[in-house]
Amino acid sequence: MPLLRFLPDHSKIDFVGARYFAFAIDGLLLLATIISISVQGFNLGIDFTGGVLLQVKSVHSIHISSVRDEIYSLGFPDAQIQYIGSGACDTPIHSCVLIRVKPKPNQSGETIQSMIKHKLGPSFTPRSAQVIGPKVSGELFHAGVVATILAVIAIAIYVAVRFEWQYGVGAVVATGHDVLVTAGLFSLLHWDFSLNSIAALLTLAGYSINDTVVVFDRIRENRRKFKRMNLGELINLSTNQMLTRTILTSGATAISIIPLLVFGGPALFDFTGAILFGIIVGTFSSIYVASALLLYLPAPAGTQTGPSEKEATA
Repeated sequence: MPLLRFLPDHSKIDFVGARYFAFAIDGLLLLATIISISVQGFNLGIDFTGGVLLQVKSVHSIHISSVRDEIYSLGFPDAQIQYIGSGACDTPIHSCVLIRVKPKPNQSGETIQSMIKHKLGPSFTPRSAQVIGPKVSGELFHAGVVATILAVIAIAIYVAVRFEWQYGVGAVVATGHDVLVTAGLFSLLHWDFSLNSIAALLTLAGYSINDTVVVFDRIRENRRKFKRMNLGELINLSTNQMLTRTILTSGATAISIIPLLVFGGPALFDFTGAILFGIIVGTFSSIYVASALLLYLPAPAGTQTGPSEKEATA
C-alpha cells in the first residue's frame, strides 16, 4: 500500500453533469482567442518577418545577459541571443553566440551589423552574417501553419481508425481546440511568435492526443463490460477511473516545465509558458471537449443512448 496518496482510488465526480459550466468557460477562452487573433494578430518573430542573423565570437566567455543588454540599448527589444556549439566557432564553450535582430524600417543588414559590432567592442569578432528576407520568412510561416493543420488531421485519422469515427471527430476538435487556444495565448499576451512557437504547438498536439486516447481507450473497454450502461454514465465512470493517472501525468509534466519557465530566461519563457498553459488546457479538453462531444454525436455501436439511472428515477 502506498505511503502517500494524493487522490482517492474511486472518485465519483459528475463530469457530464458539469459539462455546461465547463462549456461556458471554454466558450470564453475561445471567444478571447478569436477576438485577439482577429484584432491584433500575432507578434511575428524574426523567423517569420525577416531579419539579421549575426554569429559573434570572443576570446573570453560571453555572458548572454550582458550582450542582451547591449543589443537592447540599440533599440532592438525583440532581439534573440543564444549560445551556439563551441565546435561551430572553434572557441571554448560559451564563447560564441548567435544574435537575431529584427530590423527597423529603412535599416539595411550592413547597417545593423555595423551598429552591433561597434556596440560590442573590439573583444567581439563577427564570424558570419545572414539576412533573412520577407519572402523566405513568409514561406516559413505558411509551412508552419500547414504543418500544424496536417498534424491535427493526421491525429484525427489515427484515432478514427483505431476506435470509431465518432472518436476521431472528438479527437480533432479537442486537439484543434488546444492548439487554437494556446496560439491565442501568444496573440493575447503579445509573445514573440516564431518557429519555437510552432514547435510548442506541435508538442501540445501530441501531448493532448495522448491524454485523449487514454480516456477513449477506457471508454471503449468499459463499453464491453457494461453494455447496458448509459453513455453519460459510461463517460463519467471512465473519466473517474483515469482521473488519478491524468492528474499525476499532467502534474509531473508541469513540474518538469516550471524550472525551465522560471530559470530558462527570456529565450525559453514563451516556449515553456505555452507548454505549461497547454498542459492545463489539454487536460481540460480531454474531459470536457473530446469525451463530452460523444454525447452529441451518433452513439457508437453497442452503446446505450437512453436516460441514465438518475434521470429514469427522477
